[in-house]
Amino acid sequence: MRRVRCTSPAGPLFLEHVPVPEPGPGELLVRCEAVGVTLPVVRKVTEAAAPVPLGGEVAGEVVAAGDGVTGFRAGDRVTGLCFGHAYADFAVLRQEMASPVPDGAGAVDAVALVRSGLVALGTLSAAHPRPGESALVTAAASGVGQLAVRLARTRGAARVVGAVSDPAKADFVRSLGADDVVVYDDDWGEPVDYVLDGVGGDLLTPAVAALAPGGRLVAYSSGGGTVRAYDLLVGARTVTGFQMARIARERPELYERWRRELWRLFADGVLRPAVHGVFGLADAARAHEAVVSRRNLGKVVLVP
Repeated sequence: MRRVRCTSPAGPLFLEHVPVPEPGPGELLVRCEAVGVTLPVVRKVTEAAAPVPLGGEVAGEVVAAGDGVTGFRAGDRVTGLCFGHAYADFAVLRQEMASPVPDGAGAVDAVALVRSGLVALGTLSAAHPRPGESALVTAAASGVGQLAVRLARTRGAARVVGAVSDPAKADFVRSLGADDVVVYDDDWGEPVDYVLDGVGGDLLTPAVAALAPGGRLVAYSSGGGTVRAYDLLVGARTVTGFQMARIARERPELYERWRRELWRLFADGVLRPAVHGVFGLADAARAHEAVVSRRNLGKVVLVP
């Protein structure tokens, strides 16, 4: 089978031919029909001290199951997060990370919706939104951000603002249902009740400043950054860090409920993820570049 690898930190991505892996106990072997490209994985490639497997969301057909697997069998269509080599014709997926893809949904839909949607929905839930409030979503054109914009409206937001790095993304974000679009370097306008931040770094300061008195910031980015305590004290603002892995590990029933909600919204036509582009395995470097340069409008997907 084909697999994409990176053999040195920040080095080039290349295709190699390797044997198809065998699923171990509790694992599924999946023929990959689509693979989601995520910013954390892209950052690992460029920042890690040693080469790392290219993981990511995968969707496809189960072709074999390891010992002890229950609930899945060959022929089932599944999606889930692969922590090993995901950029490949076949990937190994832990059964606890797998979920069924319902009839009527494609593999690209699955990788664009489930993991990004879980992060968006979880981040939104951590903000404890109340009907009639205003929301601001940074990285609003990203795979997670585009879904957060739409989900904020389903949770009762009366006004949704999308924040982006480039004014060229404004029309796209408005098409998602945002009332206003602001650019990071410009004035962010009227304060909002809560901010969902997927960027971090230097953007945390204006994100906190964008909050109305009593406002809440939920940070879910791997981009780091610092918030001054004084900026929180003035106006009694709060910051909450959100990590999906903790929810999946400690509250699996909530994780599963959110997953079902996403597919219900998809089936009802309320939530349809936008896909920036579909790339072959040989074009994985171009897919990474789209994410690194923040040019993407929606999810970036590999289709083996």
